[in-house]
Amino acid sequence: MIIRLQSPWHTFQLRLANFLLITQLIVTFCVLAPRFGAAQGRGASPNGSVNPQHFPADRSATVTLRRPAPGRLHDFRRQRDFQYVEVKSEMSAWDLFWMRFWNKVSEWLNSRSYQGFWRYVFYALFLGAIAFVILKLFQVDLTGAFGRSPRRAALAYDTESEDIHALDFNALLAEAEASANYRLAVRLGYLQVLKQLTDHHLIEWQPDKTNQAYVQEMASAPLRLAFTEITRQFEYVWYGELALTAEHYAVTRTARLDFLTQLANRRAA
Repeated sequence: MIIRLQSPWHTFQLRLANFLLITQLIVTFCVLAPRFGAAQGRGASPNGSVNPQHFPADRSATVTLRRPAPGRLHDFRRQRDFQYVEVKSEMSAWDLFWMRFWNKVSEWLNSRSYQGFWRYVFYALFLGAIAFVILKLFQVDLTGAFGRSPRRAALAYDTESEDIHALDFNALLAEAEASANYRLAVRLGYLQVLKQLTDHHLIEWQPDKTNQAYVQEMASAPLRLAFTEITRQFEYVWYGELALTAEHYAVTRTARLDFLTQLANRRAA
C-alpha cells in the first residue's frame, strides 16, 4: 500500500485537538466529582448515616377516616386506568453493568478514604496522564530515559513521491542490500512485484489503493496465494518497523523471486 503522508503541521493540529478534548473531559470530571460528593453528603452524619428530621405530630385536628362504598371500589377495579402491572426493567445487561459501576464510583467519591488519601493519589495519576499525553503529542522519546533506544532503519528514501513506473528497481534494490537496509529492500521488492502485476494487467496500480485491494484483484488462485504471502511479509516488515537480519531478508527475497518467476512462466505459457 502506498501511503500519502500528512504534513507535520496538519498532524500536529490533529494531535493538539485530541489532547485538548481529552484534557477538557478529565478536568470536568475532576471538578464536578468533589462537588457531586459534597452535594450527596449534605445532611449526613460523620459516620456516613443520614439523620432524618422528626417533627411533632399534629394532635390538634380530628382526623375522620372515610371509606368508599364497596360498589365504588368494584367499579374502580374494573377500570383499566387502575389495573396496575409491574413493568420489568428495559435496561440491558450492559446498561445495568455501567449503572452499577458508576454507582460504585459515586460511593467511592463520597467515601472518607477518597476525601483523604485517595484524592491525592487520583490527582497524581491525573497529572501523570496529562504529562504523558503532552510528551506523546510532541513525540518526545521516553525509551532513552530507561537506557533503551528505539530501533529505526535508516531511510534515505522518499515514500511520498513513489511511482512504480519511474523507479529503477534493480539499482535501488542493489543499493539497499549493499547498505544492509533490508527493511527498505523489502518495500522496493514489493513495489517491483506490483509493477510486474500491473504490466501483466493482473492489477491496476493506484497510489491510494490498499494492499488488500490488490489481493482481491488477483484472479489466478496460485498466484493469489503466493502474492498474499508476499503482502503479509511486506506489511509485517514495513509497518511493524522490523529490523531484519540478513537471514530473514533472504527468506523474503526468495519468496519474491519465486513469485516473479511464476509470473514470467505464466506469461510465456
